[in-house]
Amino acid sequence: MAECACVQSKVKEFVAQVAAKNPGQPEFIQAVEEVIGSIMGYVLEHPQYQKAKILERMVEPERVIMFRVPWVDDKGELQINRGYRIQMNSAIGPYKGGLRLHPSVNLGILKFLAFEQVFKNSLTTLAMGGGKGGSDFDPKGKSDLEVMRFCQSFMTELVRYIGPDVDVPAGDIGTGAREIGFMYGQYRRMTGRFAGVLTGKGLEWGGSLIRPEATGYGCVYFAKEMLAVRGDGFDGKTATVSGSGNVAQYTVEKLNQYGAKVLTLSDSNGTIYDPAGVSQEKLEWVKDLKNVRRGRISEYADQFKGSQYLEGQRPWDVACDLAFPCATQNEVSAENAQALVNDGCKLVAEGANMPTVPAGIEIFQKAGLAYAPGKASNAGGVATSGLEMCQNAGVLKWTAEDVDAKLHGIMISIHENCVKYGTQPDGSIDYMKGANIAGFVKVANAMLAQGVI
Repeated sequence: MAECACVQSKVKEFVAQVAAKNPGQPEFIQAVEEVIGSIMGYVLEHPQYQKAKILERMVEPERVIMFRVPWVDDKGELQINRGYRIQMNSAIGPYKGGLRLHPSVNLGILKFLAFEQVFKNSLTTLAMGGGKGGSDFDPKGKSDLEVMRFCQSFMTELVRYIGPDVDVPAGDIGTGAREIGFMYGQYRRMTGRFAGVLTGKGLEWGGSLIRPEATGYGCVYFAKEMLAVRGDGFDGKTATVSGSGNVAQYTVEKLNQYGAKVLTLSDSNGTIYDPAGVSQEKLEWVKDLKNVRRGRISEYADQFKGSQYLEGQRPWDVACDLAFPCATQNEVSAENAQALVNDGCKLVAEGANMPTVPAGIEIFQKAGLAYAPGKASNAGGVATSGLEMCQNAGVLKWTAEDVDAKLHGIMISIHENCVKYGTQPDGSIDYMKGANIAGFVKVANAMLAQGVI
């Protein structure tokens, strides 16, 4: 008990110091507290990490780049957005992480995402450091020409800080194939190089098969391993999924393939509940709605009889066996978590980054529910980006089957590492602790080996 109190005291002291140095960045502080709370005991058992102040160094980005992004809209009016790139840690490889285009983007959110990315990338077993970037630009409602002008202006500044062996950005919320294409075109225009400097590229110009599916598929592959440890599987299970974009779509697709019934999808305005299940045929309609027509999920209820649209609600009040938060950070509140537990949910695997608030995670863990943090269960996306980097470096093109098999193997490996470091004395598995320690050890040892830099 005294040892536990000592660890908690150290965590509180450390987080307070980070908060004092990073005012107005609640998401970053939340991410730091979640990680440090899991690994502090391990760090205290290994004095070499304390002596080298590894934790203090890991919470400080190696570099923060912030710049203005001027562009001209279709009316000929000048618009100005703010661009960012957080290069968090490169101890095990070039910075790797997405570019988020959304009005909510700010320094604190990107630092939280970059910090999480360090551990996630470490877990993939690939040589990738952690970074994140983006802008408060909103591509929604913009014409293709407006998006192109913004992306070209954004890349004009970013180009000096990235490269195949330096920093390899990718897509994220608001940054899909269209945006990556425009950015890559401007990169080539300015450098004269055809290099693997962005991932999520089109198949015709350096992209990888399975990349769009990777985060969703990987999340389900990880959940499959979680269920297998408990001697269980997907067949006949009901599942709720939040979001309706890329991650949610392919989470649903793989759940369908494994025999589960998906009851929900959502967007920022509300949730659709379909008691009959979101079949593959219905999912194809959703893909067209969201990816081509860029419509709202409420249209699903008009298209498919028997389904309901729950305006202003999230999916977590719908009873289910399995839950997959695939939308955005902090979408699962403590009340939502308790509702899932009360309704008999047995597993939560996060497809988004930090979608569950700390109090919600505590509720899941106290209830004995199998809970997988996003840095483990949604690592499939960045893992496949890493596989795209491998193909680019070798001037190779792997088949979809090859990439999918490698992705599946990486997710199994991540699960094994979580079990290795997260198995408790009573035999239960603390996936959050396991993921955080496993991700930490690889990066920390690399930092020790490379000296004070």
